Amino acid sequence: MKVCTDAVLFGAMAPVNPGDRVLDIGAGTGVLSLMAAQLGAAHVTAVELTQQCYEEARINFNNSPWVDHLEAVHQDIQCFASSAGCRFDLIICNPPFFENHSKTANPLRKVARHNDQLPFVDLITCAGRLLSSHGLFYLLLPVHAAAKFSLAASAAGFYLVHRTDFRGYSHNNAKVSALTFSRTAAASATTLLTIYKSHRMYSEDSERYLSPFLLRFSKSSKSSLEEKLTI
Repeated sequence: MKVCTDAVLFGAMAPVNPGDRVLDIGAGTGVLSLMAAQLGAAHVTAVELTQQCYEEARINFNNSPWVDHLEAVHQDIQCFASSAGCRFDLIICNPPFFENHSKTANPLRKVARHNDQLPFVDLITCAGRLLSSHGLFYLLLPVHAAAKFSLAASAAGFYLVHRTDFRGYSHNNAKVSALTFSRTAAASATTLLTIYKSHRMYSEDSERYLSPFLLRFSKSSKSSLEEKLTI
């Protein structure tokens, strides 16, 4: 699974407060966990089901500046939730979302994209067990799945407090939504973020979120790009 812009924006916008204990459900190779650590989390627990992704996450963590703040766990989240001895200030998740769709023959891609092993009801139940009373539950879903998930989360005592819809260009419809849930009722806000202002050029909003994470926004990269544009 390639790292897509939607997922990186989702990670860059994560509501991490300095000192938070963060849980990354279905961490994959650990990209969102690394971003949470860079945003100031005190400790990030990355729970990943597949052996290959778990091993890659460990390598990525060990090669990062935040290795002391990161922990990879090879386990399904249902078992982890039943035995965990702590609660978390923030739970982040980019979950599998396909239901009853034709499946790829690639086993890792199948686990990442289809929710056979992590149905929404299981994800919500696990979040209920693991989230602190003041914590936030933050996840990325296709727009078409957001309403169904929000309804199920509401029935379990979660309140949708913020939703950001991502669209590629100003003429596109939004395809994915970053949803933030709380255990405390609050007014819900919805924003729309346009990722690109033109071909391969990020919008000002996207650049503001992504610039701490992507090398293309470093001074050396910008200088190199400017040189190419002037040749």
